[in-house]
Amino acid sequence: MLTFSGVTKAYGGRTLFSDAALAVVEGDRVGLVGPNGAGKSTLLRILLGEESADSGHVAIARGVRTGVLPQESAPVGDETVLDLALGHDAGSPAGPAAIEIVDGETMARAKRILSGLGFRSTDFERPARELSGGWVMRAHLARLLVWQPELLMLDEPTNHLDLEALLWLQEYLKTYPGAVLLISHDREFLNQVCTHIVELRQARLFKYTGNYDSYLQQREATEQALLATAKAQQRRIDQLQEFVDRFGAKNTKASQAQSKLKQIARLREEMVEVDTGDGPTVGFRFPQPARSGLRVIRLEHVSFSYGQTRVYEDLNFEAERGQRIVLVGPNGAGKSTLLKLLAGVLTPQSGSRVLGHNVHAGYFAQYRLDTLNPARTVLEEAYDTRQRLTETAVRTVLGSFLFRGDDVFKRVSVLSGGEKSRLALVKLLLDPPTLLLMDEPTTHLDLGSVDALVEALRQFEGTLIFISHDVHFIRSIANHAVHVRAGRLTHYPGGYDYYLEKTRQAARAGLTGGPGGSVSPAQGPSPSEGADALSRRERKRLEAEARQERARRRRELERQVLALEEEIGALETRERELVVELERPETYSTPGGPVGIQRELKEIHERLPALHEEWERAAEALQAVIAAADAEK
Repeated sequence: MLTFSGVTKAYGGRTLFSDAALAVVEGDRVGLVGPNGAGKSTLLRILLGEESADSGHVAIARGVRTGVLPQESAPVGDETVLDLALGHDAGSPAGPAAIEIVDGETMARAKRILSGLGFRSTDFERPARELSGGWVMRAHLARLLVWQPELLMLDEPTNHLDLEALLWLQEYLKTYPGAVLLISHDREFLNQVCTHIVELRQARLFKYTGNYDSYLQQREATEQALLATAKAQQRRIDQLQEFVDRFGAKNTKASQAQSKLKQIARLREEMVEVDTGDGPTVGFRFPQPARSGLRVIRLEHVSFSYGQTRVYEDLNFEAERGQRIVLVGPNGAGKSTLLKLLAGVLTPQSGSRVLGHNVHAGYFAQYRLDTLNPARTVLEEAYDTRQRLTETAVRTVLGSFLFRGDDVFKRVSVLSGGEKSRLALVKLLLDPPTLLLMDEPTTHLDLGSVDALVEALRQFEGTLIFISHDVHFIRSIANHAVHVRAGRLTHYPGGYDYYLEKTRQAARAGLTGGPGGSVSPAQGPSPSEGADALSRRERKRLEAEARQERARRRRELERQVLALEEEIGALETRERELVVELERPETYSTPGGPVGIQRELKEIHERLPALHEEWERAAEALQAVIAAADAEK
C-alpha cells in the first residue's frame, strides 16, 4: 500500500531522518513513536505530499485511498454533525467529499460510529460550528471511519477523546479493514491496536513486529547485543593500538604497525552505534507537601446545574489521605464538573465543600497555562515556587519533561501549547499541594514524559484525584476508582483492573438475571438418566473411548511441549554463543563477520517470544487434560 525509501529531511541544519525506509501493507496497524520534535508529524506530511523530502522516493499504490486525521482541528461551516460524518463538507482534512450517495447501511454506520465516539443522538443534527475544537475533531474522525480509506493515517487520535470513546476506538481499529499508520503517546492504546511499531531514533527508522511492550523487549535485547558488539570492537581496537604504540617506532615492526593502523581504521568504520539513552528519567526525590488529616475533602449534599441542566443533586463525596482516585464514566456524565467542584473552581448552588486539616488544593487544567509569565524563561518560571531547590534539581525535572540544554532559556512566550502544558506540570510537581486535582494531565506528553509523570506521582505522598483517558497511566497510578454517571457516583476501592472486573461481573449478573435468578442453557440428561438410557456395555465402551482420547491428547501435548522446550533451549543456547562470538576480537578480523551475527541474533529475538507464547498455550492445555484425568479418578 505504502512504500518509501531513501527519504531524507533536514530543517535548519538538523537532520530529522536520513535514508529512511518503510513499507506498510494491508492489515498492518503501525504505531510511529519517538520523542517530541523527532519528526513524526513531518514524516506524515511527507507521506501525504503536503511537504517535500530533501531526497528519496514515496509511493502509494494505485487506487489506494488515503485519509488523515491531523492534530489540529479543521474549519467547519454550516453542516450538521451527521453531515460532517457523512463527508458533506469541502474542508475536511481527508480531502474531497468521500460519500456521494448515502444508503441506509452507510447512514446506520455513521450514526453507530458517532455514538461510539461519544455523540448523543440529539447531537446529530446540531450545526458543527457550535462544537468545541475537540468535538469537531471527533466528528472528522467519525468521517474517516465511515469512509474507510484503505490507508488511514492518524496523528494523536486519542488527544480529544475521553476514556470510554478511546476504548471504543481501540476496539474498532483492531478490526479495521485497511491499513493504519498512527502517531500516539498512549502506551496502552499502542499495545491494544498495533501489529508493528516503527521508532524514529537517531534520524533513522527501526521497525519492530508486535505491540509497544513487545517493541520495548526487542529493543532492549537488540541494544544489549549491540553493546556487547561495541565493547568487543573497542577491546580489539585497544589491543591493536597498544601494538602500534609499542612497536610503531621500530623499523622491524613498522610494516606490521601500519597494517594494524589500517585494521583500526576499518574497525572504527564498522563500529556499531549504541544509543544508551533510555529517555526521560526522574533523578531526584520530589518535594512533598505537608501531611494532611485523614479526611482530605468532603462534598456534603451538593447540588449543581448549568442553567436548566441539573448535573448533581444531593451529592456526597469524600476522599482520604493517600488515595489516588480516577474518575471514570461516559462523556458528559459530569467528571470534569466534579473535579472543578472539588477544586473550588465551581461553587455549589447548595451544599458545602469542606477541606480537611492542613489541606491545600491544586488544580491542573488547560486554564492553568494562562498563569505562566510569558516574559520569563523556562528556568526562571520553574524556579518560581515556594520550595527552595537547587538549579540541578530544577533542571533535572525540566529535562524529564524534555526541556534540555538551552531549551531552559527559551521565553515562555515562544513555547508551543504542549511545551506550556509540560512547564505547568513541572511547576506543580516542584511545589505540590496536599490535594492534587488533575484533568487529562498526559495530553501533549510523549511516552518518556508520561513515564516521568508516573514516577513523580508514585513518589507523591498527598492525595490525588484525576481524570485520564490514558489506560497505562491510570493503571500505574490509581488505587481507587469512582464511576460517574447521570449524577450518581459508584465507588470501587481498588485500581483500574479491579474496577473493570467488578463492572464485568455486574454486566454478567445483569445478563443472567443476577444471583439466584440466573438462566442456564438447557441441560442434557443427568448421569442417572443416562444410565437408564444406555446399556452397561455401551456405557463402558464410551467411557473407554473417552479415556483413550484423553490419553492420545495428553501424549500429543506432551510431545508438543517437549519439542517447544527443546527448540527454545537450542535458540537460547545459540543466542549465548553468538553473544560470546561478539565478545571475541577474532570475530572482527573477517570483514562483515559481525553483521551476519547481528542478523542471526535479530532472527532469534524475533522467534523466541512467539515460541514462549506457543509453549505457554500448550503447557496450559496439557495441565487441563491432566487435571480432568485426575478429577475422574
